[in-house]
Amino acid sequence: MAACPPPLSGQDEGSFAYLTIKDRLPQILTKAIDTLHRHKNEMFEKHGEKGIEAEKKAISLLSKLRNESQTDKPIVPLVEKFVDTDIWNQYLEHHHSLLNDSDGKPRWFYSPWLFVECYMYRRIHEAVIQSPPIDDFDVFKESKEQNFFESLESITALCVHLQELMKTVENLDENQLKNEFFKLLQISLWGNKCDLSLSGGESSSQKTSIINSLEDLKPFILVNDMEHLWSLLSNRKKTREKASIVRVDIVLDNSGFELVTDLTLANFLLSSKLATEIHFYGKMIPWFVSDTTIHDFNWLIEQVKCSDHKWVSECGVNWENYVKTGRWVYHDHIFWTLPHEFCAMSQVAPDLYAELQKAHLILFKGDLNYRKLTGDRKWEFTVPFHQALNGFHPAPLCSIRTLKAEIQVGLQPGQGEQLTASEPNWLTTGKYGIFQFDGPL
Repeated sequence: MAACPPPLSGQDEGSFAYLTIKDRLPQILTKAIDTLHRHKNEMFEKHGEKGIEAEKKAISLLSKLRNESQTDKPIVPLVEKFVDTDIWNQYLEHHHSLLNDSDGKPRWFYSPWLFVECYMYRRIHEAVIQSPPIDDFDVFKESKEQNFFESLESITALCVHLQELMKTVENLDENQLKNEFFKLLQISLWGNKCDLSLSGGESSSQKTSIINSLEDLKPFILVNDMEHLWSLLSNRKKTREKASIVRVDIVLDNSGFELVTDLTLANFLLSSKLATEIHFYGKMIPWFVSDTTIHDFNWLIEQVKCSDHKWVSECGVNWENYVKTGRWVYHDHIFWTLPHEFCAMSQVAPDLYAELQKAHLILFKGDLNYRKLTGDRKWEFTVPFHQALNGFHPAPLCSIRTLKAEIQVGLQPGQGEQLTASEPNWLTTGKYGIFQFDGPL
């Protein structure tokens, strides 16, 4: 196998990685500091003077972090003991050993972008856990909840669509079932546009219904392997024994509207008998502004359940029931918030890799997962997806992402160049999407 190309980094002035480190990361840190400021009174009411001292300490640590990133200081090891501290520091040491520059220390603009961005979010978490009694404070919680409430109209439309579909799902012929499956896959894809880390933490809610726009959005799907997903699941459905399991795993991305699109798809997979159980994977700590944690997952189901709208509420009741009966299973694992690319999973987190091997299909949502699947490297556009995965093949898998980073593989010859000529920023605006499959056909 040919050697892997170098990773994307902030060294390339004017690149999306460079602009992220230069502008977007400090903007996210400023917003986190502002959030802590605004909750000062609440912290005082809850914890008294200790709360105020903790808030000041967290702000001071985040301000220091912002300064380090803006002045391209060396990247320093983590200090606060946490379940992943040693793994992070070993990774940093390994990265350090690979450097050839004069002072030999990893720096913000000269280290792999994937590592630097993950490191910043891990340092945000460190600032919070170093500041008891506010050490469970999620600086992104407000933004995530705002995204949900601002998207309520679209969420309602989607839940109504799902409930109407549930009434007829058992009477649909194969072709109708396939069309509905494709429709909900596409809704899940375009739901991935709602990413608060891309907007620097500013609002990015879904204010219009995607359902009516799907035909118009089809030309923007650059790789469309939905047929492979249908073949895999429909063949399993036809051949499986009555009591046997068909398991689909979904590695989640954003909470809020996108999570509703994922839960809607998961609901359909069970109701249509294309799957018998769904396993979800979220983040153990607040991550990339809007990524889903167990708190976000449970909070959203509760919000949907408590809706005034009868059919929205019914979705929430069903979803809660799926969790209670074990047909939906939520998993936490620290690996998802490590800086490693996924090809290292079998070594770094063999327990997680073994868990994913139990799936018949894994859906990886969003951009960060794609970057970790492909190592966030400067691959040629035409390199096969299978090759870019660099040995990561726990089970048949599919990336469902809208493009928000300068990486894309598996395109047709000339396709990437043509897009670059007509739209120089096509890789980073979230306008284009993919369903990219890897597995036996």
